[in-house]
Amino acid sequence: MSGNQGMERLIPLVNKLQDAFSQLGLDSPVDLPQITVVGGQSAGKSSVLENFVGRDFLPRGSGIVTRRPLVLQLVNNKMEYGEFLHCRGRKFTDFNEIRKEIEDETDRATGQNKGISPIPINLRVYSPHVLNLTLVDLPGMTKVPVGDQPADIEKQIRDMIMQFVTKENALILAVSPANSDLANSDALKIAKEVDPQGIRTIGVITKLDLMDEGTDARDILENKLLPLRRGYVGVVNRSQKDIEGRKDIRAALDSEKRFFLGHPSYMHMADRMGTAFLQKVLNQQLTNHIRDTLPVLRSKLQQQFLALEKEVSEFKDYSSDDPQRKTKALLTMIQQFEKDFTKDIEGSTSESLELSGGAKVNRIFHERFPFELVKLEVDEKELRREITYAIRNIHGVRTGLFTPDMAFEGVTKRQIERLKTPSIKCIDMVITEMSNSVNKISEMMARFPRLRDEVERLVLEHVRNQEMRAKDAAVFQIDYQLAYINTNHPDFIGSANAQVKSVTSTTKKRVSNQVIRKGWLTLTSVGFMRGMSKDYWFVLSAETLAWYKDEQEQDQKYLLNLEGCKLKDLDSGFMGRNANAFALFNPDKRNVYKEHKTLDLCASSTEELDSWKASFLRAGVYPDRTQEEDPTGGSPAAAEIGSLDPQLERQVETIRNLVDSYMSIIKKIVQDSVPKICMHLVVNNTIDFIGSDLLSGLYALTATSGGLDTLMEESKEEEVRREQMVRMYHACKDALGVIADITSKTVHTPDPPPIPEDEGSSYSYTAPPTRPDNSHTRHAPQPPRRPTAPSRPNIPSRPENTSRPLEPSRPAPSIPSRPPPSPKSVPAVPRKPLGRPAIPSRPQ
Repeated sequence: MSGNQGMERLIPLVNKLQDAFSQLGLDSPVDLPQITVVGGQSAGKSSVLENFVGRDFLPRGSGIVTRRPLVLQLVNNKMEYGEFLHCRGRKFTDFNEIRKEIEDETDRATGQNKGISPIPINLRVYSPHVLNLTLVDLPGMTKVPVGDQPADIEKQIRDMIMQFVTKENALILAVSPANSDLANSDALKIAKEVDPQGIRTIGVITKLDLMDEGTDARDILENKLLPLRRGYVGVVNRSQKDIEGRKDIRAALDSEKRFFLGHPSYMHMADRMGTAFLQKVLNQQLTNHIRDTLPVLRSKLQQQFLALEKEVSEFKDYSSDDPQRKTKALLTMIQQFEKDFTKDIEGSTSESLELSGGAKVNRIFHERFPFELVKLEVDEKELRREITYAIRNIHGVRTGLFTPDMAFEGVTKRQIERLKTPSIKCIDMVITEMSNSVNKISEMMARFPRLRDEVERLVLEHVRNQEMRAKDAAVFQIDYQLAYINTNHPDFIGSANAQVKSVTSTTKKRVSNQVIRKGWLTLTSVGFMRGMSKDYWFVLSAETLAWYKDEQEQDQKYLLNLEGCKLKDLDSGFMGRNANAFALFNPDKRNVYKEHKTLDLCASSTEELDSWKASFLRAGVYPDRTQEEDPTGGSPAAAEIGSLDPQLERQVETIRNLVDSYMSIIKKIVQDSVPKICMHLVVNNTIDFIGSDLLSGLYALTATSGGLDTLMEESKEEEVRREQMVRMYHACKDALGVIADITSKTVHTPDPPPIPEDEGSSYSYTAPPTRPDNSHTRHAPQPPRRPTAPSRPNIPSRPENTSRPLEPSRPAPSIPSRPPPSPKSVPAVPRKPLGRPAIPSRPQ
């Protein structure tokens, strides 16, 4: 490949990219061209690779020996040594040590049980005896597990091989022994499967010297049997006896050359056989393959380069000892933290499928907190019993004629006192979401673990302080309501209206059958056997619950009327129930759904369960509280009260309506004020703290705990990652620079490939080197050729079309000085001489 300096840089370029991506432990973002070596066990793959290097360096033995992919990069160099990517910097001059390191590294990943691993081993061999090549040696295909190998070892090896050979930029070196039927070749079978046209496949026939006497592989090597576009190359490796006798590979290559020159079936193609020719062909075809894929490779590298440039822009020039850069990095981190936290809370456009912190807080305010308030509603029987006790205790031994105000105030204050619990729980849920947001946003500071810890500590400490203030404010808000019962509130119904309402309160009114919620639930009572479950799309409205097959809401499965229904939790673990299960039922023991007394439902999470319960409460389906009553069916307290007289019953109903009216006012106030307290004292205050006081807190910390160097100390993992990202960034940049120098004008003089068709397609483009001279040959040579006669002997046959008055005007100034030759040139070029006699008349 002399005279091809640009193209010779292609294979080292790909090697550099391969190392950059492998060292990061990442799959290459671009499909790098390489040669994958496939074949059955004992097909001779290892011997072919050792012949390339000229050294014994690969593990040998019985059964499966290659148990991890070996990425072998051959580099032409004056010195001879090997270098592993996982042992960068260490040069192996003893190739026996290379063999031992391959074995040890294989055992580290796969153990001693002959298992396999898809994690490659990267080995680079420098030698003056090799041409630039990149090959991937894959485990040999096997049929039967040996020893303690897994039973699916064949499938594992096949899957690993397919990971490499299915890549469009991978050339396939299919190694097959000549002493077995080529139609049964495992390598060619896989090659045909992934490359049916044979465009990427190069055939290698080994063990030609071991064929039965009187047989040969001439038809195969001449590409007549199972032809490949890139053809076949025959090689003769060392026999097992030669290997055990430590026969020198140089001597083996000489014996191979003599074999082809002396064999009557191969002597006519001896110059196209052997390891040396195979290495040259692989070098040539890999180079050509890389050149052909350059446009796509350049495009993908540019995309990767832009992505890396954006990622490393903040630290590609970072210096760990520069205090100015550390200060700038600190300011940048805090500003970005403030910006991201504000976006997470106040909302922004995002492609994430996860709710932001602000969205979760909003859900707490409008779903979880109202649900907690509604759960406080006591059962009707319990409330009436409490009112009855209050009235009778106030009257004492007397029989009251009027409804006592003290009973109303006592019952109302007890109901208001119960509102403290859901208010405190609402603040706790908001604090949890704020803490989660702080921890999530602070991940951007992972490069500096000390800085991240201090930022989280300062912010969360402030949040905890504000939590106490918010809880005190919420409790004070409820204490304000307890301090004075305002019966003159404009929304309070009053005693007169309460007595009127008691007459009509037995009917349940619904404004409209509006849709309250839609979503997926699991229906666990869908069959004859309890416990069978299926997901349906549920639509909850103010009066009904319907479920459908899917979100299209076309195939309705059932429509349930919610009139009189109650809601209860189900025990988890019973008959395989989920912890998020609940049920709808009728207190009067009527069937709810077909022949079922209960409709058992299950939500996907505890959060979804609480949200659905809140939605059912909005539809008037309240939790069942009968469990709190006496299981015998009657309450001991009710037995003490005895039967109610009509006057007491009217008083109970009146106070019950008054309590209900006043509590609806208080709940509206609490439901409105607690979220405002959270927003003012917790959410907004934390945002202000991050924007104004966080940085000063960090600076105060640097003055007492080791200064800025300690705070901005990088983690070891991040330091390694930063260096690797910068190295990969520069690798992509250098690769793009090399590719920019390699254009289609590059002249190369490779030996012809084994298949003439491939040669024509690969090397037919030779015009670019002559393009710089086109500007010179376009103007000078053509005018002298136009008046010459030898190129136009047939023109005299068309004399009638030669009289054109415009043509003589071009050579007119020079014609009068050449009158003698014009009659002689008339037969040769009739178009110009016929017009020339008229030209002398123009000067007159």
